[in-house]
Amino acid sequence: MKNMLVIATKEGVVVAQEANGDWQQAGRSLTARQVNSVSVQDGSILAGTSDGIFRSEDLSQTWAASSEGISVPKIRWVAHHPDASGTVLAGTEPAAIFLSRDGGRLWRECPEVAALRDEHGWYLPYSPEAGCVRGFAFHGERIYAAVEQGGLLCSDDRGDTWRLCEGSNGIPQTPLEGFIHPDIHSVTVHPSSSNLVFAPTGGGLYGSRDGGASWKHLYHCYCRAAWWDPGDADRLVFGPADSVDRNGRIEMSRDGGQSWQAASGELTVPWAEHMVERFLQVEYELLAVLSNGALLAAPLASLQWEPILPEAGWVRAVAAVRI
Repeated sequence: MKNMLVIATKEGVVVAQEANGDWQQAGRSLTARQVNSVSVQDGSILAGTSDGIFRSEDLSQTWAASSEGISVPKIRWVAHHPDASGTVLAGTEPAAIFLSRDGGRLWRECPEVAALRDEHGWYLPYSPEAGCVRGFAFHGERIYAAVEQGGLLCSDDRGDTWRLCEGSNGIPQTPLEGFIHPDIHSVTVHPSSSNLVFAPTGGGLYGSRDGGASWKHLYHCYCRAAWWDPGDADRLVFGPADSVDRNGRIEMSRDGGQSWQAASGELTVPWAEHMVERFLQVEYELLAVLSNGALLAAPLASLQWEPILPEAGWVRAVAAVRI
């Protein structure tokens, strides 16, 4: 078996395969769509676009619309539950969450999310829409959802119902002491405990050790991405910037976020006008999607970064699958 990447781009879905220790593009499809997110499970690919969700059962050779039950067409993030086959979540703009239990064929809205959105006045600084759901993190029955200009949501029943985490008040303004910043760009939970959570936000990196009830502000910056070593809860790789797409770089902590060191390898940083958008681990390699559409890869052991797959074009998200 070998690894394959499924890549969401501004011009469709690109697939790439490992060959002689390198990544090589093997095809492009769904080219009429701007694809914001991709997720793969049990041989099925779901692509989240600004026009709903599309599904492929043949490794992106053919696609069919798969949005029945979704009333908000702009999909910002789609993700399969890694330990619950058939469970898929879609986050949208404006902020809403849709749930599927049959692998993305049929969907239903989780109405409490829209109710919280309307109650608290979630918003986006770059769009007239009322916030967006940018990412999910899974740990058994517990799921977290990151809401840009809204807060952090939690579910304790694999996505059936949602609430604000205790340490997130849902008010899209400067947070109170002990609360997480409401401009949340992604969220990660450690495999060792559903209570160990990190969230990159517009106000910096926040960490919680009690399932989001209380938070520690670990790094003052603007950030969108963090990777947490599944085998070492003290090791984090992080993509801070000074402000939106300004002076981006890569740093690492070996003590759970208490201190940081440069981890950009031989890259020329800081990047004046871009930053890390997402991280993805693929076995012993870490990928970084940048906000300028570039894709980097580095061995986990050395974090010596190299650009990969420039022919893919503007990359927005990446998923991995073994074939």
